[in-house]
Amino acid sequence: MTIDRFFILKFLKFGVVGFSGVFVDFGITWLCKEKIKINKYVSNTIGFICAATSNYILNRIWTFESENASIATEYGKFMLVSAIGLGINSLTLYLLTDKLKWNFYLSKIFAIVMATLWNFFANVMFTFR
Repeated sequence: MTIDRFFILKFLKFGVVGFSGVFVDFGITWLCKEKIKINKYVSNTIGFICAATSNYILNRIWTFESENASIATEYGKFMLVSAIGLGINSLTLYLLTDKLKWNFYLSKIFAIVMATLWNFFANVMFTFR
């Protein structure tokens, strides 16, 4: 894999899509945690899954311009990558909030960054290659 203008453009598009996913993730997480009073880790998971699904749709259409007819398989790969990303996200969140006593939402920003790096490279090499 070479890093060229095309690759950087994909990363930037992925970042824009991911940034939109942050609003979905935070919004759903906040709604579940603060208003519905669901456990913070369950709320985080619900927010993450909603964001991953919206991100798949936007990445398929705009970032990677996928024409793969097997949408179910591609979505499955994307969600597998996202599930591993969720593990990275949750572990980071746990370490920062429960062990280091950081603010939940500040910790969530760091968790999203860690998961985003994993998600981009795994999706380039596995889901949309």
